[in-house]
Amino acid sequence: MLTISAFARRCGLTPSALRFYDDCGVLPPARVDDVTGYRYYREDQVGRAVRLRELRAAGLPLAQVTTVLDGPPEDARAVLEAHRRRLREDFDAASRAVGRLLPGPVRLAGLDLASAIRQVTPTAGAPVDFVLIEADGDEVRLVATDRYRLALRVLRPRHPGTGRFVVPAPNLAALGPWAARHDEVTLAEGALHADGDSRPLDLLNVEFPAYRAVLDALPAPRHRVVVDRAALRDALPESGPVELVVSADRLTVGGAALPAIGNGPLRIGFDPAVLGAALEASVGPDVLLEFAGPADVTRVRSADQGSFETLVMPVPLAAAGPGSPTAAPRAGR
Repeated sequence: MLTISAFARRCGLTPSALRFYDDCGVLPPARVDDVTGYRYYREDQVGRAVRLRELRAAGLPLAQVTTVLDGPPEDARAVLEAHRRRLREDFDAASRAVGRLLPGPVRLAGLDLASAIRQVTPTAGAPVDFVLIEADGDEVRLVATDRYRLALRVLRPRHPGTGRFVVPAPNLAALGPWAARHDEVTLAEGALHADGDSRPLDLLNVEFPAYRAVLDALPAPRHRVVVDRAALRDALPESGPVELVVSADRLTVGGAALPAIGNGPLRIGFDPAVLGAALEASVGPDVLLEFAGPADVTRVRSADQGSFETLVMPVPLAAAGPGSPTAAPRAGR
């Protein structure tokens, strides 16, 4: 048996915390001396105490700790995933508030910014016809979404800064060619600055969808395929839906076989217009597609530029009408 002081040292909790958890019924001692009231713990209680300490360090409410410690694994997982989403939402809200209070200039390579604008802005569409520019230290993220796609490009700034801006997609798209003509562009005070020239951004006071929650909730990919981007784009029919079949050495698109590197088997359907737009926004000769399943959102990534990706919803091949994605669930909302 371990005294409360020895047990506290073993598990990284203070004796006062152990008394509190005993009173709450979360971690009762193995024995309490009837005369002295001293608490004693067993060696096999250390693991539970350590896990309790980690859960509390993660900010999990005590009322939910017992579910994770004592409940079925599926209930424990649900509690932890919900808590992680709450933490992410709280962090995002705090980060936005700090960014508004302490904005700082961000310097980017002009060509990098122009490339990101070209890739991301086509994805913006009703009812979210605007783009999020989010500067957070060593990363600058451009994000756009409509009901069926979400595009994300991550840039490494030459000089880090903070800030969060929501800009109409047409306004930002018009500034792409201007940014490409300058070696360096500074984002500060709601405008782009370069070589003594400034271009204002039409900032919107709207809330951008919680894209981080969408990304966090994505299931792990089970199938992947790397294929020639232009060949896949050109193989798509004008109307759909179109069927893609993934195997080890080929990607079959509506009956046409393209050389590829993949792991299947997988059969999945897409609206050609939606998938084609994602391929058009990508860069490089190859594209990487990652699939969790035939009904789950698909990641479309530039195979040689992992900082850009588009999320595309598939369509049910049997249920969807020609060229219509309306039967698919929505992404990015």
